[in-house]
Amino acid sequence: MRLRRLIWLLALIAAGALGACAAAPSPTPTVVFQTTVLAPTDTATPFAPASATPLPPSPTPAPGAAAPLFSPPEVHFAVIGDFGESGQAEAAVAALVHSWHPDFILSLGDNDYPVGGANTMQRNVLQYYGEDIAAGHFFPALGNHDWGTGKIDAYLRYLRPLGNGRYYQFARGPVHIFVLDSDYHEPDGAVPDGKQAQWLQEQLAAATEPWKIVVFHHPPYSSGRHGSTKRMRWPFAQWGATAVLTGHDHDYERIMRDGIVYIVNGLGGVSRYPFPNKTPIPGSVLRYNANYGALKVEADAQHLTFQFVTINGKVIDTYTIQR
Repeated sequence: MRLRRLIWLLALIAAGALGACAAAPSPTPTVVFQTTVLAPTDTATPFAPASATPLPPSPTPAPGAAAPLFSPPEVHFAVIGDFGESGQAEAAVAALVHSWHPDFILSLGDNDYPVGGANTMQRNVLQYYGEDIAAGHFFPALGNHDWGTGKIDAYLRYLRPLGNGRYYQFARGPVHIFVLDSDYHEPDGAVPDGKQAQWLQEQLAAATEPWKIVVFHHPPYSSGRHGSTKRMRWPFAQWGATAVLTGHDHDYERIMRDGIVYIVNGLGGVSRYPFPNKTPIPGSVLRYNANYGALKVEADAQHLTFQFVTINGKVIDTYTIQR
C-alpha cells in the first residue's frame, strides 16, 4: 500500500512539473515596421575564403526532398543572388549569411560562373554553401550562367533542387515559396502563357500560407544594366503572389508595381554593376550598388519583413508587410 501511494505521489509531482513547463510563454518576435535607408558610404571588407568539406555529388539528378514534418510558426531565411565566382566578396557574403543562422538559404540564380560546369562547382559553390546543400537547406533558382552550356546537369547533380529541378515549390511555416526558371532555355516556357506559368497560377491559387513569394533570376522590372525582362511580366499580383525576388542585375533595387513588392538582389559576390541611368524606372523606391550583401527575410503569420544588409553589417533597406 505504501509503495502504491508513493508511486501515485511521484506521478502527481511529475505531472505538475510538465504542466509548468508547458505554460511557459514563448518569446515575442521583434518586427520592424518602417523603411530604413542608410547612406551608401560603406566599403567592402576583405574576408578569407571559407572552408568546407567537399560535398559528394548526388549519383542522379535528385527530384527533391519532401517537406519537413514540422513546420514552425515563424521562419527566417537568407536570399543571395549572382554569387558563384569564388573570391573575397562571395566569402564575405557567405560569412554574413551564416552569421544569421537562417532556417534556409534561397539563391536567385547564377550559382556557378561562367557556364555552370561540374569542374567549377566546388570552387564557386560547394566550399561556401556545401554544408547547407547537404542538409537540405539550400534552394537554388536557375540563372543564365547556370544554363551556360545549354544543359544543367551539374546544377541538378550538385545543388539538388526539388521537383523537376527547374521550377518547384516548398513551404516553411507561414511562407510558401515558388521557384521558377526564367531562362529562355526552359522547356516549359518562360512566358506568361506557357506551361510553367500555368503551373504557377494553379499552385498559387492552391497555397494556403499567408505569404507567397515567387523567386527567379531575370527581373520583370529593373533600373540596372540588364534592365527589365518583359517576358517575365506575369500577372503575379493577380495570381496571388505577395512578393517577387529576382537577381541578374548586380545591384539592389526595391520596386513597387501592381500593388506588390519586386526586389532585385544581385550583390552576392560577382562584380557590381553601376546604374546606367540617373532616372529609375517607374515604381522604383530604392537603388543601391555600393557594396555586397544579402537579403534577410523574417516572417510570422502577421508580418513579412525584407532587410538588405551589407557585408559590413549595415542595413540599407527594411520593408515590412503587415496583414
